[in-house]
Amino acid sequence: MTELAKFGSLRGKRVFITGGGTGIGESLVEAFAAQGASVAFVDIARDASLALVERVRAAGHQTPQFRYCDITNIPALQAAMAECAEELGDFDVLVNNAANDQRHNIEDVTLEYWNERIAINQRPMFFTCQAVLPGMKKKGGGSIINISSISWKAKGAGYPVYATTKSAVIGLTRNLARDLGPHNIRVNTVTPGWVMTQRQIDLWVDAAAEEEITRMQCLPGKLMPAHIASMVLFLAADDSAMCTAQEFIVDAGWV
Repeated sequence: MTELAKFGSLRGKRVFITGGGTGIGESLVEAFAAQGASVAFVDIARDASLALVERVRAAGHQTPQFRYCDITNIPALQAAMAECAEELGDFDVLVNNAANDQRHNIEDVTLEYWNERIAINQRPMFFTCQAVLPGMKKKGGGSIINISSISWKAKGAGYPVYATTKSAVIGLTRNLARDLGPHNIRVNTVTPGWVMTQRQIDLWVDAAAEEEITRMQCLPGKLMPAHIASMVLFLAADDSAMCTAQEFIVDAGWV
């Protein structure tokens, strides 16, 4: 089994993750906990999140703080973050991971659906950054990692609103990096390719998808949540101290 890097600067760091209960987020929670970080996360998948908390605790790591939260409810998200910060201390790292890539046709998009997709995939990213800012300023720095997607770069079909929100991540990251840089707060984007989460496997990965993955990726094999977590860990750690305003693509060479 390959031995991956240990980042000493992450030990004892306080980390907040959105959408931490399943998929990429689940891998992030486990990875940060294994580095010795104190992790808090929100999700709407209550049972999966509680099982994750118990699994991390059983592995001998510090028990993550989980709060059930619908991130479309910004006041509830702000309250959950404040509660977790009260419990753990001000956050050193924020990972904006939560998203939903539900498919939709252009003709079927209503104003209500558009607003709902924005409320899930875009709006929370700004308000989580706003929420951690006072604490990071007090600490003298921090790292914010926003998760995008290659979907818009690859001109993927069938999710125009999702692609819109994920392309907007780049603009948010770059602007915040300029504004927050004087406070030693770094802001970067991680852009995953087609990651084999259970949701993707259950809903989209059929024989045709397998062929597409083989054709489009430069590297063989499947892109897994742990591959994304490895990049996020690097950007959260002091090893990436002078990296900000950048996009780091982890897609096995798809785009």
